[in-house]
Amino acid sequence: MGEHDEMVATLVAETRDTAQWTGIRTLSERVLNAMRAVPRHQFVPPDLEPLAYADGPLAIGHGQTISQPFIVALMTELLQPGPDQVVLEVGTGSGYQAAVLSHLVKQVYSMEIVPPLAEAAARRLRALAYDNVEVRCGDGYLGWPEHAPYDGVMVTAASPTVPQPLVEQLRPGGRLVVPVGEPHGSQMLTMVEKDKEGGIRQRDVLPVVFVPLTRHS
Repeated sequence: MGEHDEMVATLVAETRDTAQWTGIRTLSERVLNAMRAVPRHQFVPPDLEPLAYADGPLAIGHGQTISQPFIVALMTELLQPGPDQVVLEVGTGSGYQAAVLSHLVKQVYSMEIVPPLAEAAARRLRALAYDNVEVRCGDGYLGWPEHAPYDGVMVTAASPTVPQPLVEQLRPGGRLVVPVGEPHGSQMLTMVEKDKEGGIRQRDVLPVVFVPLTRHS
């Protein structure tokens, strides 16, 4: 069994083990295939490549991390990405989550506040031919209004509250997945759904630990 297959087997088992909290008993084949397709070792520092497919977060520099594969898969599943959708990611990091999403949607817009990470991720994604991903350096809390509304929004860093600008940029019928909580405190992976009339429903999914969502001062 190769590293990708071992990783996916772990994802399947963890999904089953956490179903009582998340409400998700199985990951869709589309999400599993996307997880298989992305070369995760290309998105971690060279010295950490031997750990790339282990189910844990890894440091990528500048105080940031690449999330553990299970959390990437779970957040992707919660978003329910469709092939004709346009999605916004806040927190590009190394570009791994954007690469996973790129296999599942029409277009990914991804924002990263740390300039060296944004530049490196953009180069990496171009080199790996993820042509439907566009990276922008900026304050992701404010979103990317030019391309709104989005079918889905994913935030890969913890915000003290659900960012209202991102809710506003969500299309009716869309989903926002975001860790909510204080840095180094209790955080909850949260799913926000906007109904066809623009009403908002919010539910807690799973306790998590993420780096904080940083803002321009």
